[in-house]
Amino acid sequence: MSIAFKFNFRWILVLLLIAQFGFSQSVIGKWKTIDDISGKEKGIVEIFERSGVFYARIVEIFESEHRNKKCKLCSGEDKDNPLLGLIIIRGLRKEGDEYNGGKIVDPKIGKYYKCYIKLEDKDKLKVRGYIGFPLLGRTQYWYRVKKQNT
Repeated sequence: MSIAFKFNFRWILVLLLIAQFGFSQSVIGKWKTIDDISGKEKGIVEIFERSGVFYARIVEIFESEHRNKKCKLCSGEDKDNPLLGLIIIRGLRKEGDEYNGGKIVDPKIGKYYKCYIKLEDKDKLKVRGYIGFPLLGRTQYWYRVKKQNT
């Protein structure tokens, strides 16, 4: 094997490892939510992890008339809880490049759906809520909130 081939092979391997690291970004953090029907920015959701299980809670609501609302149509432990701070995604587990097995609530109507999330790129998250199987559902795209220098 020539020295040039060994040198090039090593660089290719290093570049592949760097690329893999770049694509293995985490979903943990704050995400700006966009209404999939109106296209309006709705608020900020924070995704966090506890013991290998992922959750998302509302941490900011952009429309002032909704900031003090409660989830009146929700059931169980979510019923009548304030929207601000409400955990809207529960029980996701990482499976390959997707996070599956959880539920998402639509606070407007109080319905719970199966859900999965997947990073489309490092700053764009696909959020899919569905009934039965993923073909019957709705998709939103959330965008990572960049930290601002203060």
